[in-house]
Amino acid sequence: MDSSVRPAAPLRTETFRRSRPSIVGPDEPEAPFPIVLSGPVQHGFGRGGKDLGCPTANLPDESITPLSSVTEPGVYYGFAQVDSCDPEDNEVYPMVMSLGWNPFYRNERLTAEIHLLHRFKSDFYGRDMKAVVLGYIRPELDYTSREALIEDIQTDIRVAERCLRRPAYQRYSSECQWTP
Repeated sequence: MDSSVRPAAPLRTETFRRSRPSIVGPDEPEAPFPIVLSGPVQHGFGRGGKDLGCPTANLPDESITPLSSVTEPGVYYGFAQVDSCDPEDNEVYPMVMSLGWNPFYRNERLTAEIHLLHRFKSDFYGRDMKAVVLGYIRPELDYTSREALIEDIQTDIRVAERCLRRPAYQRYSSECQWTP
């Protein structure tokens, strides 16, 4: 995928929302997954937590190359861990990741925004994060309203949780753990 050219994204429709499955992908990851990403968490646009109620951790542009070179813009699921100072926040957690241009916000560059399914005690900018991407949920879409985007994000989270409960996916959570 050319990370310098923003492709057009289809507009999200009510028909799409009603037809979304509750679980996606095969019973175990298939090529090109798993894909491991890592890097220090950077400041993003500040929209995830403030505007959408879904805080995200942003990886540096160069760390998303392994994913963007073999996949398309869209929403993915897997596991992630932040090398946090707090032992409780240092666990491996399920995650949902948006890889794309965020057409609702008209981004000018490709980003990978990871939402860990855990409420952290404090921010972790500059801390190292490791993620293993295991599957694809849906394509990147454009939205007519912020509310429609939020609704799909919440559906993405539920789909990711269901997908990651499968035994063949659970074993990948150990691939995120930092080794001493």
